[in-house]
Amino acid sequence: MSDLQSSAYAATGEQARARVSTSTLFGQVMFLVGISIGFTALGSLIGRDMAYGSARILSFVAIGMLFAQSFAAPLRRGALGMTWLFGLSFILGLSLGPVIAYYSSANPTAVTQAAGGTALITLCMGAWGTATSKDLAKWIRPLSMVMLGLFAISLLLLVFGAAGNPLFSLVVLGVSAALLVVDFNYIRRHADEDDVIWLATGIYVSIVNIFLSLLNLFSR
Repeated sequence: MSDLQSSAYAATGEQARARVSTSTLFGQVMFLVGISIGFTALGSLIGRDMAYGSARILSFVAIGMLFAQSFAAPLRRGALGMTWLFGLSFILGLSLGPVIAYYSSANPTAVTQAAGGTALITLCMGAWGTATSKDLAKWIRPLSMVMLGLFAISLLLLVFGAAGNPLFSLVVLGVSAALLVVDFNYIRRHADEDDVIWLATGIYVSIVNIFLSLLNLFSR
């Protein structure tokens, strides 16, 4: 076999391994996102009859856990990071339980539309981020910081019964959708196993943000 053929086979093998690695990482990230959403749904069912005062306390706990994970590296890796993510998801679900129960009773169509719209936006933004040829990694930190602030504000407004105006919901929706594009782009281009949990957290929070924003918009 010539050196040229050997190089070609080696390059093909490296590309195949890279594709497998990216596919594996993508599967790991989305598996964690799916479990997190499941914990949130379970929490919302358990907390549907919770007093609003208790829900507000839990919303502060969830926000604190999210900020702690953003600044403490051990909470973004390994078994501790995974446990933290699932705990955050469950507590967030508990805090949203009374709110989701109210909307499900008063305007169930809005909940269905918000869920469907969230799935569609996530699919489209994920496809865009994966397909684009540009490297968007530089946008992760600024968009993440903006989204953390917007997430805290929108969650508190919702739990305290003072949902934001449509313009605020549109801003949250736009930033969250943009971060989905960036996160999926990062998975394709740069991610390794140490990035799985924080990427899953970012995608999960973006999905929750999009759902809450659409719920506010569709319920008007």
